[in-house]
Amino acid sequence: MQTVVLAILGLVSMVVGLLLSLILPQIRIFAWGLIAFGIILVSAAAIVDFRRVKGAVSSRRGKYGTSTTIMVSIFAGIVVLVNSISIGVNHQFDFTALSQFTLTSQTKDVLGKLDMPVTALCFFVTPDDQYGTGAYALSMLVEYQNFAANNNLQIKIVDPDKHPEEARKYGITDTSLYQSVVFETTLASRMVQPSEIISQAEHSFTNAILEVTGIQEKKIYFVTGEGEASPTGNLSLAADALKTNLLQVVPIDLSYVKAVPDDCAVLIVAGPTKPMSDNTYRVIANYLKSNRQAIFMTNPGAPDDIKKLLAVWGVDVQSGTIIDPTEYLTGNIDSPTIPKARDTMGVDKVYFPGVTAIIPQATAPTGMEVLPILWTTKDSWLDNNYDPLTTPKFDAAVDTASAYAVGVLIEPTVIQDSSGNATGINPGPYIVAFGDSDFITNSHFTNANNGDLFLSLVKALGAGTDIVTIDHKVLTTRRLIISPEATTFLNISSIALLPAIVLIIGAIMWWRRR
Repeated sequence: MQTVVLAILGLVSMVVGLLLSLILPQIRIFAWGLIAFGIILVSAAAIVDFRRVKGAVSSRRGKYGTSTTIMVSIFAGIVVLVNSISIGVNHQFDFTALSQFTLTSQTKDVLGKLDMPVTALCFFVTPDDQYGTGAYALSMLVEYQNFAANNNLQIKIVDPDKHPEEARKYGITDTSLYQSVVFETTLASRMVQPSEIISQAEHSFTNAILEVTGIQEKKIYFVTGEGEASPTGNLSLAADALKTNLLQVVPIDLSYVKAVPDDCAVLIVAGPTKPMSDNTYRVIANYLKSNRQAIFMTNPGAPDDIKKLLAVWGVDVQSGTIIDPTEYLTGNIDSPTIPKARDTMGVDKVYFPGVTAIIPQATAPTGMEVLPILWTTKDSWLDNNYDPLTTPKFDAAVDTASAYAVGVLIEPTVIQDSSGNATGINPGPYIVAFGDSDFITNSHFTNANNGDLFLSLVKALGAGTDIVTIDHKVLTTRRLIISPEATTFLNISSIALLPAIVLIIGAIMWWRRR
């Protein structure tokens, strides 16, 4: 009798230990201790009453029961082992069309560096959530929580109907703001509204976390005012890509300012169509002299202000149109294509719809060097009288066939000692110059790899260390519209179809055995 009690206690100890290891993983060591104690008790009971156990096992029924027990135990052990491993090591798979539940590397980096507690207050009202905004936001926040350092991101769900005073405290004043998320720290708070969640949840959430934790985002300034391409107009896709990469996009009119702000990471001048004002020209020139970063994009026949600005730094901007009869965009001979072999940025195939040449001068300014980063084939030429309505023809008397640079990088040289070892870098700006600005406009940004080239250059100029192309993850609403008859069939089949199939199979088997 005593051995039976001992065996029962051992089994109970093992079961309790197993349940604790699954339910409360934080006390797993204690749970495994209980399992080990149970094994010891069962083993002790078997040793004490060894004769009875041996007789039970050696009998015919015992052998059958033992083999069955061993097989069941092995199966159960495998299941327990797999589940135990899966608790500590898990991985999810995102099969949504836009990978809506997969965080980008930039967001993971921000979360991994969280050094203060952040609370995400979710003002969700489920009955009013017809687009599933709250459910989507919550699933995204749970993923954020998984990557937050030191458990520094907490989620709190608040029903604004049941707690109107707390909703008003955070600016939730009407039903249009239901399903909003407010990020809060001891420094500040920031509301992300439902429209932002639907259009760009991850971008909005990560920027909100950066804002309330006091982290300064790098800013990309786009010069406007002289007919340049605008980040709110035909460069909106490029601007969105920068925002998705956690960079702020700021339009700036330099006609009325004394200097480019100190927080400018990269200044972009994209295809001005009007001459620059004296103040704009002076501000940009002083910006370059202060050893900053800039991207200039001009076009064939554009005003010569960019040409004058860049001539100081070792390049001559031409005014004609490059014609490359060897490699060009189908149907557009004035749009040369550049493969990876002629692109030092390593971007596979980009094109430029109407581009002029950027020619390095024979001698670069002291302490600077000019490096072509993209160039055409040796069969191309510069047509100074290009007419898109006629087919261009090479005229050996006035045209010169040559490989022309369509983009260059101007950068300071490395300082070396007498042994050839690098000891520093000369003072000077980092400038990228293109003979075309249309390649990143909305009509061309997503074609070929034009957008990748632009983002890679922004990265190269120091605006970020992890710039990649990321699509906006828009929460799409998908509705299945079916007839009333189909609705009835789905309701009945989902409830009764599977049980009916099981009953039919069971009846067939019973009939055959009978």
